[in-house]
Amino acid sequence: MKALALLAAALVALARAGAPAPDPGPRTGGVTTRYDDYFRKYSKRYFGVGYDWRRFKAQAMAESGLLPTARSEAGARGIMQLMPSTYAQIASVRPNYQSIDDPQWNIAAGILHDRYLWSFWGDKAAEDDRHRFMFGAYNAGEVTIARAQAVARKAQLDPAIWPSVEAVAPRVRRWRYHETLRYVRTIESNYERLRPTEALPAP
Repeated sequence: MKALALLAAALVALARAGAPAPDPGPRTGGVTTRYDDYFRKYSKRYFGVGYDWRRFKAQAMAESGLLPTARSEAGARGIMQLMPSTYAQIASVRPNYQSIDDPQWNIAAGILHDRYLWSFWGDKAAEDDRHRFMFGAYNAGEVTIARAQAVARKAQLDPAIWPSVEAVAPRVRRWRYHETLRYVRTIESNYERLRPTEALPAP
């Protein structure tokens, strides 16, 4: 909803200025395919050929609605809604990364940050839930999600599975958990929309 509101506001502003609306590029099912090559390229580079690049596109849809000019009230920018400080840290070890506002480098940096979080949860999350911990930490920070695991452990729940984190979320202090849980669910919903459907057998 936030991303749709940002897109609507941008289009209204352009209309009032008498400027033509930007071309979002080819679309499939209402979602632009313009940046798919970047999602494919950097997913393969940082996660390998076996990881589905559509997960990161689904994340970007949740973050910005795939709008490269999106900015949050907190200052996060671009398709992957990176904070400038986070981007600067990433760019310091990837000097070829250029402007945070360039869609290619914004996507590359977002996926590289996901890679760091994926590695962080390597032995701390169940394999089937590892991507949920990764995305949850992208939104709330790995320290916050680790605190949620500690609360789950104290409640005698399995801290390595995401449902345990969801169950104890209201008890975790200093966490806007509604936002994080909704974020993870939105990514999953987006991913289901993007996944290719199996071809139907011939009659």
